[in-house]
Amino acid sequence: MSTGSEPLAGFAVAVTAARRHEELATLLERHGARVVLAPAIRLVPLADDAELLEATRACAGGRLDHVVVTTGIGFRAWLEAADGWGMRDALVARLAASGIVARGPKARGAIRSAGLRERWSPESEECAEVIRRLLQEDLAGARVAVQLYGERQPELTGALRAAGAEVIEIPVYRWSRTEDSTPLRRLVGQAVAGTVDAITFTSAPAVAATLAVAAEDGLEEALLEAMRGQVVAGCVGPVTARALTGRGVPTVQPERARLGALVRALVSDLPRRRSRRLSVHGFSLELRGHAVVLDGQLRPIAPAPMAILRALARRPGHVVSRAELCGVLPSRLVAGGTGPRDGWAREVRPREARPQADEHAVEMAVARLRRGLGRPGIVETVVKRGYRLACDPRPADRLRAGAGG
Repeated sequence: MSTGSEPLAGFAVAVTAARRHEELATLLERHGARVVLAPAIRLVPLADDAELLEATRACAGGRLDHVVVTTGIGFRAWLEAADGWGMRDALVARLAASGIVARGPKARGAIRSAGLRERWSPESEECAEVIRRLLQEDLAGARVAVQLYGERQPELTGALRAAGAEVIEIPVYRWSRTEDSTPLRRLVGQAVAGTVDAITFTSAPAVAATLAVAAEDGLEEALLEAMRGQVVAGCVGPVTARALTGRGVPTVQPERARLGALVRALVSDLPRRRSRRLSVHGFSLELRGHAVVLDGQLRPIAPAPMAILRALARRPGHVVSRAELCGVLPSRLVAGGTGPRDGWAREVRPREARPQADEHAVEMAVARLRRGLGRPGIVETVVKRGYRLACDPRPADRLRAGAGG
């Protein structure tokens, strides 16, 4: 049995990335997380290269004053395509003579690996900062190439054109919804049900696709509310996080936009937000996302028993009635898989439409909780009243109970 020493052991973390999802999943699992794979988008190279070919000819065959490189993968793909058309050397020469703006560190790395050097790169990786910098130049009659990253950038290209520039858009690739949205829909259900502890996003299109799938199922606001509360939203950087922060969702972001840094940020933040330590019946008990650490041993707990345990832990030592515990039980759960990267999804319906669990369901969940804990005496039955965790109430809790009695 696992000791629970890994910082993310007992937590379920979702990965929505299209690229490098296996790398991110492996990093999370190395820290003990149970990973839920739910790709939100897929990278689609242009089926018809005619538009990219025309744009490349325009860049290689004429003056370039400014070039905006938005992504490393896109810039490399552009140079590879140009090489296939026999235009790489001519293109690189034009780029070298221009003022290159790199939107972020990955773009900078791709530029430098091609033997080029950027003139400037914003600290924030934000397109808005790129626009402000370019608009400081006299753009009347200037030729500006903008490498797109998955979708059109009207706020960037429109501002440049309004300033008098001739803008050449470089459509290297585009993002598209995944062909099978079932895993993503299941993830939305898990987040709303509270059976996933964190969702990671590595691109803005992945955030948009996730919210779109939730909206199609009538769960967009429920998903946002979950991420405002018990579900941690981990974003690789501010550009990725923008759509969530604009909707009031707090996000965990690393200082550097790297997968390893994102995992380290979650390692630091998730246990702090989603764990609780108690001393119960002589045992050290730590509640984590979907498991407990009992005297140093990690013990997975099913969703319904965990809901009971969390309700009891909110008032340790106090009796919680069966009627109150009926209200915390999740609605019908359906299996989402049994593998280490699978999880549970809940049949999510409006709360008023859910049938209230009866007291027998509470008794069954308590019995399963006791079996899962594997130690007697932690959850006590108080006849005709309910259940309690076998620990002394905190002094402040005793005072409140006396004042209310």
